[in-house]
Amino acid sequence: MANEWPHVDTVYKAGERESLEAFLDDYRAVIVRKATGLSDADAGRRLLPTETTPGGLVKHLRWVEQNWFQAVLAQTPADELPTPPWTDDDPDADFRLEAGESLDDEIGAYQRQCVRSQETAARFALDDTAPHRRRGEVSLRWIYLHMIEETARHAGHLDILRELIDGTVGD
Repeated sequence: MANEWPHVDTVYKAGERESLEAFLDDYRAVIVRKATGLSDADAGRRLLPTETTPGGLVKHLRWVEQNWFQAVLAQTPADELPTPPWTDDDPDADFRLEAGESLDDEIGAYQRQCVRSQETAARFALDDTAPHRRRGEVSLRWIYLHMIEETARHAGHLDILRELIDGTVGD
């Protein structure tokens, strides 16, 4: 996954799958671009009353990618996946950087997870479904749409946080 606009401007006449993949990849790249260059202190800085931080958004999206593509779509057993940081007592643990965690490490983990997600999705058709504990059967098409929505929403959050931290604006 490159740290640039991958190819959304090349899919004006593309098929459904190529378009979904391009839009998701573009928002993934926005996340990386918006987070890159922040210090660990700024990446972990809380500017809101919630746990939301720039580094926490990157960290959160890494776990969201793992959940939807590996745990749900591929039905990878939980004991074969890295353990997410949240617990019942701390459901927002994935939204903050902890002592000893660095933004660069979280960006790297996010990028590696995105590649795994791409590889996993490539094994399935858009109409293939998998069981979800709350939503019932979900298709890869639905997962792509949900991930575009989730990643785009958090890209907007990250855009605002970055502007508050150092004035960086734009794509």
